[in-house]
Amino acid sequence: MTDVTTDNVEEAAALRAAMVRELRDQGAIQSEPVAAAFATVPRHLFTPGEPLKAAYAANNAPVVKTDDNGLTLSSVSAPHLQATMLEAAEIEPGMRVCEYGSGGYNAALLAELVGDSGRVTTVDIDAEIVERARTFLDEAGYHQVDVVLADAEEGVPESAPFDRIIVTAGSWDIPPAWIAQLSDDGRIVVPLRLKGTTRWIAFERDSLGGLVSRSYGLCVFVPFQGAGSRTERTVVIDTGVVLRMDGADLKVDVEALRRALHLPGIERWSGAVFDMPDELTLFLLTNDPRMAMLHADQDAIDQKLLARPALKGVPVLISGDSFAYRAARPSDDMSSGYESGVYAHGPSAENVAARYVELLRQWADKYHRRGASSIRYIPKPASPLTPASGVITKRHGTVVVTWP
Repeated sequence: MTDVTTDNVEEAAALRAAMVRELRDQGAIQSEPVAAAFATVPRHLFTPGEPLKAAYAANNAPVVKTDDNGLTLSSVSAPHLQATMLEAAEIEPGMRVCEYGSGGYNAALLAELVGDSGRVTTVDIDAEIVERARTFLDEAGYHQVDVVLADAEEGVPESAPFDRIIVTAGSWDIPPAWIAQLSDDGRIVVPLRLKGTTRWIAFERDSLGGLVSRSYGLCVFVPFQGAGSRTERTVVIDTGVVLRMDGADLKVDVEALRRALHLPGIERWSGAVFDMPDELTLFLLTNDPRMAMLHADQDAIDQKLLARPALKGVPVLISGDSFAYRAARPSDDMSSGYESGVYAHGPSAENVAARYVELLRQWADKYHRRGASSIRYIPKPASPLTPASGVITKRHGTVVVTWP
């Protein structure tokens, strides 16, 4: 248990200071207000059961609650991710901030950032999590934070408008209530599900009544519960081999892909650098409508059905009875030390590999940097947008990812 007595208060303070230094070195903390908040809030009070060193580990996200199958329902996000999103939010003293997905610790950081003249409301759908957050906030001295039991889908109209909305659960869509309850010059930072992956995106209003991104980054969050929940589409190709994707637009011939999986594969190399895999993944997923995410378990890798990149999930290009997925190999000629390429299977392996290699070269030539894309959220239009590679249809609107 995390039991901070008079004898180890100094240890907690030292660990907290070390965490701040590490977060600065990682680039997660970039401003003095965010550094001061992390240096002040006693994280260990919000992570009972964790040893002090684990409580202050920069990349540790303690699990708070699981379901009967062991799936995580709530966790305290890792400090690195919290700091990154708080920096993207650019919170100032006096602001009114709403947090969806409560654990207590992030709400305390928000309280430090808005100061005595601001207001923080933290919301969760789980009564047990709400009670837990209220208890820990009180123990840590943050009595001014409002803790609300509600479904995030409807927002908190009685406390709106908000200058900032910070979402700390994985969201498949952006409810209309969030946009309606955002101030005219406000900002939403939300982990948004995009074609089988999640990006935190800092959105501001655009001139057309929607939202446009200022920045974004890769992240992983526990998914939302309640009205805003969404079961991801998964397609099982073989034992331990699945596809994950948004919506039902991509047609998949399971039997044909299973046959392709068991055919000898080919590999083709692009002559282009392999680097920034998270940015490359977003580019690939939003530049061909036939892209999905391919996942394989260790047994499938050990059987050599697929290569190791599929173990953690990799963009896959599907073309009827064939497919190709990203690869990398060491190369002294590349700035990163690696060259990008593809593995392909099926009767049309050469064609699908050639298309994939074309995309890899395009990425390396034009977009080999962070933040190269622009992400817009358009509330549900009167008529659906024309289907295209970067157009992702949601329940309440459409996400459009472009690469200027």
